[in-house]
Amino acid sequence: MSARRTPREPAGEKALIAAIRRRTAGRTRSVRLGIGDDCAILRPAPGSEVVVTTDFSLEQVHFRRDWHPAESAGHRCLARGLSDLAAMGADPMAAFLSIAVPAELTVAERGSSWLDRFLNGILALASRHKVPLAGGDTAQSPLFDEVGSRQTGMVSADIVLVGSVAQGRALLRSSAKAGDILYVTGALGGAEAELLALGRNPEAFSKLKKSAPEHPHLYPEPRLAVGRRLLAQRTATAAIDISDGLSTDLAHLCEESGIAVQVDAAAIPVHPLAQKAEKDGWIPSALHFALHGGEDYELLFTASSRTKVPARIAGVPVRSIGRMKARRKGKPLMEMIRPNGKAVPLHAGGWEHFG
Repeated sequence: MSARRTPREPAGEKALIAAIRRRTAGRTRSVRLGIGDDCAILRPAPGSEVVVTTDFSLEQVHFRRDWHPAESAGHRCLARGLSDLAAMGADPMAAFLSIAVPAELTVAERGSSWLDRFLNGILALASRHKVPLAGGDTAQSPLFDEVGSRQTGMVSADIVLVGSVAQGRALLRSSAKAGDILYVTGALGGAEAELLALGRNPEAFSKLKKSAPEHPHLYPEPRLAVGRRLLAQRTATAAIDISDGLSTDLAHLCEESGIAVQVDAAAIPVHPLAQKAEKDGWIPSALHFALHGGEDYELLFTASSRTKVPARIAGVPVRSIGRMKARRKGKPLMEMIRPNGKAVPLHAGGWEHFG
């Protein structure tokens, strides 16, 4: 007779995978075989190409257990990859999650474990965008360092998103042209401002367990519908999502396209949370957050000056914030026109690993 597992004992890997499988979709139009075999089998639509992106979510880098509700950590994990698909105008086909957690995070506390709640966050967003979780891997994160000393186990999650896009039509960073107009969706700096507020009083955010549009850091919204519309209507010449900050991601777009840019500071849409942080004296400049704050997950795109771009796309506000220019020797890659009309170099000041 086998010993009964007490409610506070962690589930084994087999039971954990079985529980995840019960919560995920079976076959869909794009997933012929999901969780349960050595590999998933995907079925892209005829005439389409497959696009793939992968993103780490690392504890103490992308989230903190003592700050972020587990649901937020899960939501953010998936949103990062979905935003990459949005930037290429792709339709999501499937998600794959590989996660390592300390064993205690698989133990149910008041009905749900931390891992259960993390999955709640992923699956709620996945359901909204009809993205099946089709596979992945689980592991217990190490509790000992290289010399055998005990340490605290950390959560590491890697999300892989597979999408499809019409053959030869994907939006790229490398196809902007001199003379194109630069646009951005939504408002910027809100995620950085909310992160600042979160760090000042984590307890105030502890009960936010469901997605809400007024929480751009905890529950960012990937602009999939906007990306699809930009592609379908042939509006954009190039696109990138804003994950590391406007200044840094705009530099990537310029470098890949081989052109320069002039940005109008007065036209940049600054999020109300960043404006409030400045008004309350928390930061000296809301514009600084809009320029360099990361994880807004808005879309930055270019369009021909002959293209009429609507003020809203798929219900999301769109603003013109600058113009692409030919690169000139001795001139800065990026230039910003201040509200007083003075032109100054704009340097990439967003997030960079190993920076």
